[in-house]
Amino acid sequence: MTEPSARNSAQYSAPLYSARYSARQVIALVADDFAELPCPAREHEPDGPLAWQGYDASRARAAERTGERESVVCGRATIGGVEAVVLAFEFGFLGGSLGERTGDLLEAAYGDAREHRLPVVALVATGGSRMQEGMRALTQLQRVARQSALTRQAGLPQISVLRDPTTGGGWATLGAGADVVLALPGAQVGFAGSRVRPADADPAAYTAEAQVAAGAADAVVRPEDLRGTLALWLALLTCPSSEPAPPPSALGPVSKVAPAGSGLPDTGWAAVLRARSPERPRAEAYLDAYFTRRAAIGGDRCGGTDPGMLCGFGEHEGRTVAYAAQCGTATRPAGYRTAARLIRLAGRLGVPVLTLVDTPGAANDAEAERQGAGAAIAEVFDAVATARTPVTTLVIGEGGSGGALALAASGRTWATPDSYFSVIAPELAAAILKRPEDYVRATADELRVRPQDLVALGVVRGIT
Repeated sequence: MTEPSARNSAQYSAPLYSARYSARQVIALVADDFAELPCPAREHEPDGPLAWQGYDASRARAAERTGERESVVCGRATIGGVEAVVLAFEFGFLGGSLGERTGDLLEAAYGDAREHRLPVVALVATGGSRMQEGMRALTQLQRVARQSALTRQAGLPQISVLRDPTTGGGWATLGAGADVVLALPGAQVGFAGSRVRPADADPAAYTAEAQVAAGAADAVVRPEDLRGTLALWLALLTCPSSEPAPPPSALGPVSKVAPAGSGLPDTGWAAVLRARSPERPRAEAYLDAYFTRRAAIGGDRCGGTDPGMLCGFGEHEGRTVAYAAQCGTATRPAGYRTAARLIRLAGRLGVPVLTLVDTPGAANDAEAERQGAGAAIAEVFDAVATARTPVTTLVIGEGGSGGALALAASGRTWATPDSYFSVIAPELAAAILKRPEDYVRATADELRVRPQDLVALGVVRGIT
C-alpha cells in the first residue's frame, strides 16, 4: 500500500472498545493498516473568520486533549485486503464539528479517492457545523456534498458508519448520503442534536435502531463485527462485471399439489396452486443456494421498509451480483423504492442485477396508496428499463400483474416450474367478467399463465 504521509499511528491492529470511540480507536477497530493523508495548508485567521473571541484557545485545548489537528482524520487504509480512503471524525475535537479546515481535509481525501480509484469509508461522529465559523462553516456541507457527488459519478462506492453521535449536516451529507449506511448500536443519529430538539421529542426516534426501522440506514452492526462487515461490503462493491448474471436453477417443485418429478403443471389452475403452495421454495432459499456470501441493504431512504423485498449484493461464482427478491407477499411502496435504489446503485458500480419475482401483486390498501404505490412502481419500471448493467429475472412463484412485471427484465426473464405469470389473478378476472366462482379454474386456463404458456407467448425465455 502506498504511504501518502510519513505521519502514521503506531498501531492499527488490535480492536479497542469504549462507549464513544476516538477517531484513532475506530480506525484501529476496522483497519488492517492506515496511512494518514497530508493536511492541506490554510492561512491562519486569528480566532477564525468571525474573529470569535477565544476560538483559537478552544482549538488549542482540543488539539492538546485529542492529539489531533482537526475534527477529522483522513487517510488510506486496508480493510479486509481492500484499499480504501477512510474519513474518521474525532468527536473530542470541538464535538466533531465541521469547519473550513475540516472541509479542506475532506475535499483532499475525496480527491485522493477519485485519483486512485478507491472506495470511501466515512466513520462519522459529529455534532454538526462549527458555530464559531458561522456561515463559512455551514457552507462546508455544500463542499462535502459536491465531493460525494463527484465520487458517486466516478462509480466509486461510499460506505458510512454512524457512531455516537451523528447529527446535523454530517448526518445529512456524509452519513445519509452514502451508498451503504451502517451504524453502531445505540448511536445517537438524527438531523437534530440533543440540545436543539423539541422538548417533548421522543429520544428513541433519534437512534441508529430507529433510523434502520425508518429505512434511512441499512443495518446496525456490533463493534466486534464491524471490521468483517466492512470487509465484506468493500469486497462486494469493488468487483464490477459486464456479464449478465445467469438465472438460478429451480429448487422445486416440492409442493404437495405437485410432488417432485411431476414436471410442468397440466392446467392454469394447477400452476396457480403450485405457485401458492406453502411448501414451494421462497426467495431466501434461492438466495442461499445462489450466493456463497451476501450482504443486505434495507430501506427506501424515504421513511419506509418492506420485509417482503430482499435487496443487497452477493458473490456468485467469484463475482458480485446485486439482487432484489420478492418474498411472496404483496409488495409495499417502500419495497419498490428499495429495489429501484438497489438497481441504480448496481448500475453506478458496474454490477449485474438478479431479480426474483414472487408476489400476488402490489399492495393496494389505502395506506399503500397514501405512500405513493403508483409512483414507487413507476420508479422500478424506470430503473429496470434504464439499467446500466444487465438485469436477469427468474419468476419463482406468483407473478401477479404489474406489481410483479415491474421487476422483470424484458428479454431476460426465466420461470421455474413452480411459477405462473398473469395480467390479473384468475379470481379477480372472473369477478370482473361477472363469472360465477366455479369458472375461476377455466379462467386460469384462458389466461395462459403456465410456465410453458409464457414461453410460447414469448414472455419468458425458458424454464429453469
